[in-house]
Amino acid sequence: MSERDEVWSTEQGPGGLPGHVRGFALMHVAMRRDAARLSAVAARRQPLSAALTDWFGRLRAVIDWHHHSEDEILWPFLRERVAGFDDGGVLEADHSALDRVMAEVAAVLGSGRSAELPEAAEAFETLIRDHLRHEEPVVFPAVAGLPKDEYLRVERRIIGSAPTQVMTYLQPWMFDGADAASVRAVSATIPAPVRLLGRTLLERRYRRTLEPVR
Repeated sequence: MSERDEVWSTEQGPGGLPGHVRGFALMHVAMRRDAARLSAVAARRQPLSAALTDWFGRLRAVIDWHHHSEDEILWPFLRERVAGFDDGGVLEADHSALDRVMAEVAAVLGSGRSAELPEAAEAFETLIRDHLRHEEPVVFPAVAGLPKDEYLRVERRIIGSAPTQVMTYLQPWMFDGADAASVRAVSATIPAPVRLLGRTLLERRYRRTLEPVR
């Protein structure tokens, strides 16, 4: 990664990005965090559990929604709105590869074959990290260059496409371990009743799902 690309990376957190794109950035931080959590669990080589399968199912659902909303809403919008924006199909190819790897992890968890989890988890974490290194230097400059109101309108379309399972998981998942400045910036874009629900009932429910990966 070049020095220029590092400006548009969340590998060290989202702190260098404009406030209005921090929600997008926090999703990437959360993906890396949870891929690392799965690898850590796999390294313990303990018997697999239904709770771990449930946790990964929630993670898989939010990643699946995030990527499909990019393919179906954000990329077409950026191609129309941002001169020269073109990922060359690389990002969609990465998304397809992630679908396959997540299916492999789910199959291992569903079968209880704990000896196979380290390899599947490593493939998942590696692909997540490589994909975000491809995506962020292409996408973040494009979205950061949009007027704030324009970007937030398309972000609302994306959030509105989330299924209920994802919507009730998204806020506490994004905010898990996030820096206070990013939480404040993203919270300002969330309606107050939704923000309150996310900090109370949904936060408690989310914390329970983390038991198998603590």
